[in-house]
Amino acid sequence: MLQTITRIPVAHYSNVKMRSGYSIKIDNKEIALFKLTNGKVYAIENRSPHPKGGVLSEGLISGEYVYCPVYDWKISLADGKVQSPDVGQVRTFKVELENDIIFIILE
Repeated sequence: MLQTITRIPVAHYSNVKMRSGYSIKIDNKEIALFKLTNGKVYAIENRSPHPKGGVLSEGLISGEYVYCPVYDWKISLADGKVQSPDVGQVRTFKVELENDIIFIILE
């Protein structure tokens, strides 16, 4: 069976501020977009894995991690895993950069 891959332009790289989160809605998915001080861009599910939730695009960025603004869970932007002692994971999305345009890849 073939898998459909969708490449969606979401922002101009030069317009995205470093160490800030942005909320993007694509279909029924809410995605948090982050640009780090090293220039990397990450996209993750915009909901904390904590049972009571939380909006990750409003979290504090430190290195390649975002801290849930409500429960202070440390979440890797690279793989979506919550760091110990807490447990959980959020979905990550592949990001591509081409000619100053940030694309999110949906599979």
